[in-house]
Amino acid sequence: MLINRSGTMVVAFMSVYCVKQLHFTIEQAGIVMTIFGAGSICGGFFGGKITDKIGFYDLQVGAMMSGGILFIVLGYQHTFLSMCIGAFVLSLCNESVRPANSSAIAHYSSPENKTRSISLNRLAINIGWALGGGLGGFLAAINYHLLFWVDGGTNILAAIFLVILMPKSGIVKSYKKAGVPEIRASAYRDKTYLLFIGFGLLFFTCFYEFMIIEPAFYKIAWHFSLPFIGFLMALNGILIAIVEMVLIHNLEGRRPGLVYIYTGVFMGGLGFVLINIVPPSAIAATLIVVLITLSEMLSMPFMNSFWILRSTDHNRGQYAGLYSMAWSAAMIIAPTLGGLIIALGGFSLLWWIFAGLSFISGTGYFFMYRSIARANL
Repeated sequence: MLINRSGTMVVAFMSVYCVKQLHFTIEQAGIVMTIFGAGSICGGFFGGKITDKIGFYDLQVGAMMSGGILFIVLGYQHTFLSMCIGAFVLSLCNESVRPANSSAIAHYSSPENKTRSISLNRLAINIGWALGGGLGGFLAAINYHLLFWVDGGTNILAAIFLVILMPKSGIVKSYKKAGVPEIRASAYRDKTYLLFIGFGLLFFTCFYEFMIIEPAFYKIAWHFSLPFIGFLMALNGILIAIVEMVLIHNLEGRRPGLVYIYTGVFMGGLGFVLINIVPPSAIAATLIVVLITLSEMLSMPFMNSFWILRSTDHNRGQYAGLYSMAWSAAMIIAPTLGGLIIALGGFSLLWWIFAGLSFISGTGYFFMYRSIARANL
């Protein structure tokens, strides 16, 4: 996953590439990105279904290989229609790896270390994103086509390493076991999990909104310098790399996961409130980023372990797929919704609304915890 995500740069620079290199309008670039997001949702759905049919191993290899080839092919598309088609097919194939990868983590981890296993994977993804983003800016300055070749090449390289270092012969095909309880036969009939995903969609949208609006807000509203904004953006990844594994190691198993989830989501809501009530300053901005990063580190690993506990070997791909689809949907909703809110009432209204959505999500998780705790008495 570290190798795979270290080449993640095409998506980050896709809109710039469409406008600067292909001379699309801003609206056309937005449509391409929206279609890419729609492909991600479909990839999560079909990836989950296929994982339960053939297992996580074959899908991971196939998705990374096909995604790598399609990244390179996309770099040679120059018309609006071909870019839209290419972006959808690429995203469909490339994002189908997420449910398979999540299922693989669940397969290889034990009940005692599953949340730490998830955090380790998140660490690889975050480091990869940081490396890919930094390298992508350098390569884009030389030649945009290099982005597609490097992104595609790392996908293919990750697939090759998976085949060499973790051969399929070592996999126990436990996903074919029978005897799954009827209530858990399908993730789409697990009402508690569907509610969990609904609250998650609210939180993911709020979190993703902060990540994409943060640079513009700190520049336009708080008038920070670009180097300091870069530091604030990097601080999230730095804290995750240094703190998350230690934090999860000390918390895992001490309290039910939902306790950490609703606590983390409430922290995120508090961070949005602080943006509106504290005077603009470097200290305040740093505190807000730290608080929202803590929200992410506390909630998201335990969100993953929640669906792992509810799933079985037979239907784990569906549970992972729904979780992946919620993230992909948030990536589509957040930019559109955020732009509309800012147009109506500025940044202040934006942060109040997303604070409210975070508190709704946290409250939902709190009552879900109470309901499950009472049911287990």
